Amino acid sequence: MAHLLHIDCSPRSERSHSKKLTREFVEAWKQAHPGDIVSYRDVGCNPVPHVDEPWIAAAYTPPEQHTPELQEAIRLSDQLVDEFLAADIYVIGSPMYNFSIPSTLKAYIDQIVRPGRTFKFEPDNPANPYKPLVLGKKMFIISARGGSGFGTGGKYEKLNYQTPYLATIFGFIGITDITFIDLENDESGGKELADAIAAARTQITQLVAG
Repeated sequence: MAHLLHIDCSPRSERSHSKKLTREFVEAWKQAHPGDIVSYRDVGCNPVPHVDEPWIAAAYTPPEQHTPELQEAIRLSDQLVDEFLAADIYVIGSPMYNFSIPSTLKAYIDQIVRPGRTFKFEPDNPANPYKPLVLGKKMFIISARGGSGFGTGGKYEKLNYQTPYLATIFGFIGITDITFIDLENDESGGKELADAIAAARTQITQLVAG
């Protein structure tokens, strides 16, 4: 039995293509793996706060030295990290905003990428000071993009900061088994969008079955 964590970050609800596809992915996954546990977090409609100075102080102070104020400053982050680490599989839906990710997803990532929790910092090892702590996990990322040509070999590939950033930051904490499902032509509508949705659904079906 595995634990799947489903994360959405679009502020839209029914009009969100990324949310629609992550929901379809999770429903197909539950049918194929009925014993698995699914947790859900929507950071688009229920955003987490950005890090602030008290958060930084708490994150870089040993827990045994935390004052009540520092404990409160890091409380939500601890909950998010615990939830993240409890999962074996991640399904993340992310629209592309200005060639990258929404600030809501960035705020969530900043809350969970923490020294001592999801990575280890070893300053005495300058050749390799960072050690990932989130190992043996699998991730599926479903992106929705208004235009097209942002994929490998596309005419706008160099403008795509969404895919490389997500691969880099999750790889940094140890998650390297990442599959991207990209839905483009969101703004085009019509047949182009319908074809893109159909292709994404086919990929989802194959991934869940595999």
